[in-house]
Amino acid sequence: MKTPDQFKTEMIGLLPRLRRFALTLARSGPDADDLVQDACAAALQKWHLYDPAQPLDRWMFRIIRNLWISEIRKRQVRHGEGEVPAEEATELQTGDADEALAARQVRGKVSALPAELSRPLMLVCAEGYSYREVSELLEIPVGTVMSRIHRARKLLVSVLGHEEGIAT
Repeated sequence: MKTPDQFKTEMIGLLPRLRRFALTLARSGPDADDLVQDACAAALQKWHLYDPAQPLDRWMFRIIRNLWISEIRKRQVRHGEGEVPAEEATELQTGDADEALAARQVRGKVSALPAELSRPLMLVCAEGYSYREVSELLEIPVGTVMSRIHRARKLLVSVLGHEEGIAT
């Protein structure tokens, strides 16, 4: 069993990854930040329910996903909330301006994909999860994960190739 301080330290180390995942869900920097903050608060309140035999990142991703589902349901009742596009978020800033611009453009293209394609793509490509882990996390079959990632990559290649004037 971990101590509360060990739990907090491990959770703090996950913050950049949690934000990236929240950004794929919320598609807005401020909303992603709120989502991560709410998830951390919930995790700290229920840290004793965490099973140390399981990876903390999976547990945190599930909390974020569940909080986002609740938020979507709330928004359906409220209607009319504005959102900031994900490409305006700054978490992929680098020292090189060209790299920063390219990263922003790719992030914008990924955020323009339908959510069912961008989530598995980000979890596998950016976070390094296996297809099976993404399947468990998103509660969809492994074949569906593979299919969605294939479709997402194909769409990105098509969009990026079209912009570069490359025949795909």
